[in-house]
Amino acid sequence: MVLIILDVSAVNIALPSMAEGLHGGMAGLQWVVDSYTLFFAALMLSAGALSDRIGARRAYGWGIVAFTAASLGCGLAPAMGPLIATRVLQGAAAAVMMPTSLALIRQAHTDQARRARAVAVWASAGAIAMAAGPVLGGLLTTTVGWRYVFFLNVPVGVLAVVLLARVAPSPRRTAAFDLPGQLTAVVALTALTFAVIEGGHTGYGSPLVLGATGLALAAGAAFAAVERRQQDPMVPLGLLRRSTVSVPLLVGFAINVAFYGAIFVLGLFFQQVRGQSALSAGLMFVPMALSTAVLNLVSPRLTARIGERTVLVVGQLVLGAGLLSLTAVDAGGSAALVTLLLIPVGVASALVVPALTSLLLDSVERERAGTAAAMLNTSRQTGGALGVALFGTFIAGRADAFVPGMRLSMAVAAGVLTATALAAWTLLRVPEGGKPACV
Repeated sequence: MVLIILDVSAVNIALPSMAEGLHGGMAGLQWVVDSYTLFFAALMLSAGALSDRIGARRAYGWGIVAFTAASLGCGLAPAMGPLIATRVLQGAAAAVMMPTSLALIRQAHTDQARRARAVAVWASAGAIAMAAGPVLGGLLTTTVGWRYVFFLNVPVGVLAVVLLARVAPSPRRTAAFDLPGQLTAVVALTALTFAVIEGGHTGYGSPLVLGATGLALAAGAAFAAVERRQQDPMVPLGLLRRSTVSVPLLVGFAINVAFYGAIFVLGLFFQQVRGQSALSAGLMFVPMALSTAVLNLVSPRLTARIGERTVLVVGQLVLGAGLLSLTAVDAGGSAALVTLLLIPVGVASALVVPALTSLLLDSVERERAGTAAAMLNTSRQTGGALGVALFGTFIAGRADAFVPGMRLSMAVAAGVLTATALAAWTLLRVPEGGKPACV
């Protein structure tokens, strides 16, 4: 988890230096982020089945080794194209690591309360990496160069392999590899992300963008048709009829649209508009990330007391309000004020993510844990990729358009979160026992 989140938080801070060193523009920076996130999202669907079939521990080990090797390749990339290509490999490896880590938690803890605490520790590890990433990324970029942001992953990956030897072997179940479903999912998500990024630079009415949009719709329809016909689909569509599955997927998507889209924009704002160094920009995110780390550990107790439905709804509304408050920020504003305004964003994210994760894992059979975790994280990472793609188009162009584009990004994020909060409140009903039920 530390590896995966470091490659989001630290890389975001290093983007301006990458653009300068490799002569890349805004579209290139969007692809540096989204090539990782996109394949992370798309390939997690098959990674869930891989986890169930060969065992979570073995799949997790493969992912760690591949991620570490790809990180080395990113650090050695001579141009923007090779960097984006090795980021694809990183994303593919992260796709194996994320759902298998949750599957290991699900298999290790049969007691619901202990499992909720374990999920909170898992999420807190990511929050710690989110806190450390901007500072480490900024420090490395300022002192020895952006390439060491990727080299940093190598010793962490080696340590993870060593620690994995202490984990017990995982159970397995028969799970076929759904090649048609995987291919159509990759095509649909890649075409959609391309259409959003390219549309912001060439216009959404251009033939290339319209063609990519049509391809995304056709591939999405083909994916749904394939999954309905498969005997053992990588995405069991029947699970989506459970509100305790569909709501976490929807909320996870919205959270990442808002959070990762906002972090992408703000990281560039601090350096390109406010003129801060990479290290100074990284420090701006530290109070937010530390609040996330602390509140992740509190979330299970709060959820047990007031219920997952309430946590999901209130958390999204607080996150939306926090992002909306950032529309008041401009180039000459106080750095301390911006830092304080970011804290509610971290607090709300810390409350929501463990709650939606526990709700989903509690709603599926133990042997489906890897598949369910893959569905959740695919939804979340797809949201992150589209958030970066969309918000990047808002800030592209003239320098004087950056602040209005940033404000539009925050307003759109707040609107998305309000809509999904209302959906969660409507679709989850709470019986006398206190646990959300399917409707």
